[in-house]
Amino acid sequence: MKQTRRQFLTTASTAGAGILLHGMTLPESNNVKAKEGFSLNIFATRWGFKGSIDDYCKQVKKEGYDGIEEWFPRNEVDENALYEALDKYNLKLGVLAGSGGNTFDAHQKSYAENLQKVISKKPEFINCHAGKDYLSFQQKKLLIEFAVNASKESGIPIYQETHRGRMLYAAHVCEEFIDVVPDLKLTLDISHWCAVSESLLADQKQAVEKALKRVGHVHSRIGHEEGPQVSEPRAPEWQRAVNAHYAWWDTIVNYKKQAGEPLTMTTEFGPANYMWSMPYTKQPLADQWAINVHMMNEWRKRYL
Repeated sequence: MKQTRRQFLTTASTAGAGILLHGMTLPESNNVKAKEGFSLNIFATRWGFKGSIDDYCKQVKKEGYDGIEEWFPRNEVDENALYEALDKYNLKLGVLAGSGGNTFDAHQKSYAENLQKVISKKPEFINCHAGKDYLSFQQKKLLIEFAVNASKESGIPIYQETHRGRMLYAAHVCEEFIDVVPDLKLTLDISHWCAVSESLLADQKQAVEKALKRVGHVHSRIGHEEGPQVSEPRAPEWQRAVNAHYAWWDTIVNYKKQAGEPLTMTTEFGPANYMWSMPYTKQPLADQWAINVHMMNEWRKRYL
């Protein structure tokens, strides 16, 4: 029977979705007993969600998340709507803070302004997208130390994310700052390092191990040698990448359990163009929301 192009695309996508739920077995975890003080709170991303902040928080609460990670609103109307939804659904708030511009001075100024603004809102934590990969070592160090001092003064955990294009875009670069900034704390999105290095980092174990000891927050997206997001983490063709990421996360969680320290995590599989999609139609090959809920549930089963 002949199919039209539209019928073929629909059939292929539907068939793929049926296969994705089978065939993936996670490696066993060597979890240690948690000391008093350990906690794990899991946050949702609004990235890719279409709907109001109330709709979003309602769905987040329904799925069983503890909170949301969000860029802070730029106007009073949106800010009020955010806090109303958080109160209504009893959700915690983690905030992102970044910097922008074409020069170091611009990044420094915008970062200071943005960080001080979100500190005043007293979120659970602040995740930073600060600086750029092309800044000098000393320039990056100034931005990192500014955040370290702001965290000490405010009492709010402030983390630098390991993100492509930003200061800590690669494992070996992050290691340089770990060695000279004792209080540097990380949001580990190690999928970016996989993409940057075109590897699962087997040849950079020392740098990765140092980073794992500095993590306070995790973005649980799974990357691979050629990109920052696998098509579907339950698909068996990604077993190696999934195993590698869970091995890193196991280590982080065990460090926190042994130390009796809290850990936060955001499920951050993204929409297109992070999400794989069909040519021409841009129909996603998997369900972003369902994947993130899956990651939340896997973390709860594995670590709590």
